[in-house]
Amino acid sequence: MKRIWLPALLAFVLAFGSGCGARMNPPGDSSNEDLTVIGMSQVGAESDWRVANSESMKAVFTEEKGYRLLFDDARQKQENQITAIRRFIQQQVDYIVLMPISESGWDSVLQEAKEAGIPVILVDRMVDVEDDSLYAAHIGSDFFKEGALAAAWIENAFQETGNAVNIIHIQGTMGSTAQLGRTAALEEAAAAHENWELLAQLDGDFTQAKAYEVMVDYLSGLPGRRRIDVVYCENDNIAFGALQALEERGYDCGREGVNIVAFDATRGALTECLKGKISLAVECNPLLGPLVEEVIQVMEAGGTPEKHRYVKERAFTREDLTEALITNREY
Repeated sequence: MKRIWLPALLAFVLAFGSGCGARMNPPGDSSNEDLTVIGMSQVGAESDWRVANSESMKAVFTEEKGYRLLFDDARQKQENQITAIRRFIQQQVDYIVLMPISESGWDSVLQEAKEAGIPVILVDRMVDVEDDSLYAAHIGSDFFKEGALAAAWIENAFQETGNAVNIIHIQGTMGSTAQLGRTAALEEAAAAHENWELLAQLDGDFTQAKAYEVMVDYLSGLPGRRRIDVVYCENDNIAFGALQALEERGYDCGREGVNIVAFDATRGALTECLKGKISLAVECNPLLGPLVEEVIQVMEAGGTPEKHRYVKERAFTREDLTEALITNREY
């Protein structure tokens, strides 16, 4: 499903020479027409997970493999993503790959892509739209299931205590699929356990700096040193920020102190888990490039891809880890 890419711009470049912008081939060279053009809108580079996700995409969608990748970094702003999608539509790309910042606010621009005949593939997070035909497929994680794994671990870790389990919850980007799923799982578990107390729900925005800031503010506002049993961090970078804030204020982190629960299981988090600083690291696999290519290959062949595809993931404690496992991890 190849398009003749940017015919008006090509004519302009041929007439006036090649200035700034995409490289164009000389007359008679049709190699650009043989490439499948992918317009990709990425959330940003706010976390180790996000960087690994982008690298996975860039490694798959290369010219050597028959693709031209137009990669846009939205810098954590949904309006930048909407602008990028409209630009991709104008450029007549073959496919749009979208990592949506939040779930809402996509109906109009995705309708524009549909009317232009450009399939949209969602990666990582979902969108909340009235018409699910506005996207061709979704590839990502079951974020509620991830949260349920973490909640089950907390339940098992504190099942023999009759005391209250004091939990601080640091959330990711509000309204994103990962935040909604992981938050719902914890809140559901907390409602089912009378001795679980959510001391605070803080907005960490999936970044280490923001998590450190809100954790410092929270701890500084306590009238005294309160016992904290669990800090439920909705990604690894939030966990790193929380860990720094806690240790700076004299808290011991680990099974005998504050249990930090993290999501993503990047090498950095697994290293802290092996040291005993992070008690549980729930995996969220960012290496989704090959799965996105599979969806595109199905559509290139005239088929209909699976609407939702979730990757298999697991959870790690210190006992599950070795230096070799962490070293050989791809992210």
